[in-house]
Amino acid sequence: METRLQSSAWRASLLLICATAILAGCVIAPAHPVGSPPRYGTAPPPPRPVASQPMYFYPELSQDDSRQDRDRYECYRWAVRETSVDPGMTPVREVPPPRAAVRDGSEVVAGAATGAVVGSVIASRGHGAEGAIIGAIFGTLLGAAAQESRAQAAEQAHARRQAYAQVPMDNFRRAMGACMSGRGYRIG
Repeated sequence: METRLQSSAWRASLLLICATAILAGCVIAPAHPVGSPPRYGTAPPPPRPVASQPMYFYPELSQDDSRQDRDRYECYRWAVRETSVDPGMTPVREVPPPRAAVRDGSEVVAGAATGAVVGSVIASRGHGAEGAIIGAIFGTLLGAAAQESRAQAAEQAHARRQAYAQVPMDNFRRAMGACMSGRGYRIG
């Protein structure tokens, strides 16, 4: 009788430990308050687009103010013609944030449940509970890995879309810089 109680106490404690491990995967850290530094594990803020930074041109041939204004205007018009991008008229569009980059623990819970079912089914006769616990542990790990992999893939796709959206403006900046360099200005 005493060994039966020890066995059920062992199973109950093992079940409690596994349930705690499974539920720990569902915890979501709160975002840091505005103005405070981000905590470990939070994503850094996205960098500001390069297009919002002004371009500076320094005359190297002692061009007077009216000559500088005319060169800037002519190079601007030429860069617009060459690249089909007019930063003065182009509305600022930001790439929407990724929707699939969610780490809410749903895949962790689904992995644990699936693992528990599979573990109990494939366990030998009389060891279904142990099989379910082991299956839940492995399912939790696989669910967490799958969730993180999907979230990282979505974040990388978002970064690629942002970089692709920046290409036309980068082309304009290169064209403007090339024109002004050709007229005797240093780009800073």
